[in-house]
Amino acid sequence: MSLTSLPLVEISGAPRERGRQYGEQARELVHRALAYYGEAFGHSSGLTWEQVTRRATRWVEPSRAFAPELVAEMEGVAEGAGVGFLDVVALNARGEILYDTTFASIEPDGCTSFALLEEASGDGHVYAGQNWDWRSGVADTVMVLRVVQPGAPTVIMHVEAGQVGRQGANSAGIALNANGLGGRFDERIGVPQTLIRRRVLDSPNLNAALEALTKSRAHIASNALITHRAGFAIDLETTPGAVGWMYPTDGLLVHGNHYQAFVPPQLAATYRPGAADSLFRVPRAESGLRAVRQSSGTDEARKRIRQAMSDHLGHPESLCTHPDETQPAVRRWATLLSSCVDLTTGDYLIAAGTPCDHEYERVPHNLYDGPHGETS
Repeated sequence: MSLTSLPLVEISGAPRERGRQYGEQARELVHRALAYYGEAFGHSSGLTWEQVTRRATRWVEPSRAFAPELVAEMEGVAEGAGVGFLDVVALNARGEILYDTTFASIEPDGCTSFALLEEASGDGHVYAGQNWDWRSGVADTVMVLRVVQPGAPTVIMHVEAGQVGRQGANSAGIALNANGLGGRFDERIGVPQTLIRRRVLDSPNLNAALEALTKSRAHIASNALITHRAGFAIDLETTPGAVGWMYPTDGLLVHGNHYQAFVPPQLAATYRPGAADSLFRVPRAESGLRAVRQSSGTDEARKRIRQAMSDHLGHPESLCTHPDETQPAVRRWATLLSSCVDLTTGDYLIAAGTPCDHEYERVPHNLYDGPHGETS
């Protein structure tokens, strides 16, 4: 099954079996992802893929200690796709590997996330979403993953093939949107973001989702915007040390790729945003999304959200990011997709590419189909 150009993979059962189903259905995409990162890492560092996967071993034990069920799922992905376990670990820890000093020439990842609560949406619904900006070369590895798992909420995510977590929402009415914050400033090995994000999405209630962020020790700094269908949102800037947080203003919350709640003390004396375009993407998204409150109904609200996320100030490094043709192909950026989850109705909407020229389309499953977690 597919959503226009995006494949939809559905998995269920115990962890290793889920992973095996994932790997079998996404085999071609996983191989594409490995080919891309083999080229990208080699271009940036001169390392072979074998050397990259050797480095990935450092995240195996921290991952197993944090989420053994997700390590089992990754083992199943490797089996199903016919690749090595460390290949899958490397795909899940690609952000952590990139921020090793060997890869200093690779810029931090983008993304602009938002939450719109009832008072700001025009139709009284709760929305969460983002523009997911990353290397345009991985566009043909992007897919939608639906996970039905015993004893936990059903999860819908958009991921790069082989990853067990990224951005999404679950049947307990919790959405996670995430943004990079420029890497690490601690030498200790921590948990990869893909596992932390999946733990958030596996959470049956809001407290468990927040504890997945506040009680875990991430390897790199990252931002997480959590939205609940009851009309609550909070943004957490997580680091290997301190955590900062923000709440919506007049029902609207937007985050980019720079610290907005606080600057960690380890960085305070010399901090500079890694992604300068984040400094204008955030206010442009806020300005566009404020207009959503004037919507007369749900169709108009969704149209205004798409319009807001299609802003081109600063093009090509704009809120709606387009590839810079002056850059080598392996280093070109794009908005891989734009997501808009209606937590009130359970509609999971995706524009499969830049939102300026791709309509939002509904994932074939409602978020609240199937086994539910708790509703509070």
